[in-house]
Amino acid sequence: MSRPDDADRASLLTRIARQYGTPAYVYELDAVASAAESLTADLPADGGLLYSLKANPHPEVVARLLAGGAGAEVSSSGELAAALAAGCPPDRIMYTGPGKDPRQLAQALSARVRCFSVESPADRDRLADACGRAGVDAEYLVRLNTPRGSARGSLRMTGRPTAFGTDVANRQEIAALLRPRGRARPVGTHTFSASNVEDPAALLQEFRNALAAVRDVCDAADLAPQLLALGGGFPAPMARPGTLARHPDLAAGLEGELEAAFPGRHRGGPRILFESGRYLTATAGTLLTTVLDVKTSGGRTFVVLDAGVNVLGGMSGLGRLMSPRAQPAAVGASDGGEERAVTLVGPLCTPLDVLNASARLVDPRPGQLLAVPNTGAYGPTASLLGFLSHPGPVEVVVEGARVRSARRLAVSSEEVAPRV
Repeated sequence: MSRPDDADRASLLTRIARQYGTPAYVYELDAVASAAESLTADLPADGGLLYSLKANPHPEVVARLLAGGAGAEVSSSGELAAALAAGCPPDRIMYTGPGKDPRQLAQALSARVRCFSVESPADRDRLADACGRAGVDAEYLVRLNTPRGSARGSLRMTGRPTAFGTDVANRQEIAALLRPRGRARPVGTHTFSASNVEDPAALLQEFRNALAAVRDVCDAADLAPQLLALGGGFPAPMARPGTLARHPDLAAGLEGELEAAFPGRHRGGPRILFESGRYLTATAGTLLTTVLDVKTSGGRTFVVLDAGVNVLGGMSGLGRLMSPRAQPAAVGASDGGEERAVTLVGPLCTPLDVLNASARLVDPRPGQLLAVPNTGAYGPTASLLGFLSHPGPVEVVVEGARVRSARRLAVSSEEVAPRV
């Protein structure tokens, strides 16, 4: 099923805003499936793909990606529960993260998850202890902090001092991690250099540097890896106009690098996994928001929306996950009219509630419905949802022109009993 054309889509978005109110996220399942097909086609044919639930844990989004053959990369009990509820088999889940506590590990093992990424000796020892208490075996990948492959990427994960992984220069620690402990057994490595690497040559260079470091580490430890999780970094536009980039040369480039690092890998060499969240979901989402007010101050025009950093881009002020440069367009507006420079702000009582200090809109006015494109990744769950206690945004899932579901995220409190 294809996505609606511009006129039909404007009609659909207007109907959703009228029926469910704003702010509202609209997720198009056909676009999710299309993104997954594109990325899979651009990767080596034998490479597996994991969906990183941190990008968007909505159950219908997760289920659609699983139906297309993806597995799940999770890093919390909540993400694990979402993956399982969406129907992901435990043997297609990789549990990651630098701070897995014993309770989380016990929950994952109880759910029959058996593949983990460990980041340090303490992290590996907690996994081994959890396996011993549960009486089960588990496999793990050693996450490496590899050298920087390029200067690109919106969020650098490795190639600098970081909490993620073990520095490749720390040979003694890596050698210890690549030896079994108890019922936990190493089977390979996990690397993830940077996110949103827009230059194709830079993206390939990131993988090239990572593979060289992995080969060096495995040789030094005399380990024949069974599994290599190579991460991602696949780019996608966020909260601004744009389309998904294709990577027509990536598969061939990666095949060459893999063969150089692990000759004959197709004859019993390591399996390959990739991860993606942003690429698979960003362009499938649209944020609908209503103009509440238009006012001037000091020669600047401020457009007040019902969506602020509690709804979009709240983490930009914390870790620069996404810069607040949302560029919406009026829904159903005809071409023509002169754009004017405006500052987009939300409804929160703080001067930090800015979505774009230099947006451009045609004739903004109260009551106008705006659509912020490419907001299917890092939307509600990456925002300051509890700040000022505004209601959460509605999340509407559509397939073609049909609304499949609508729900609202909510922040709630619950009584907590003392741990025994």
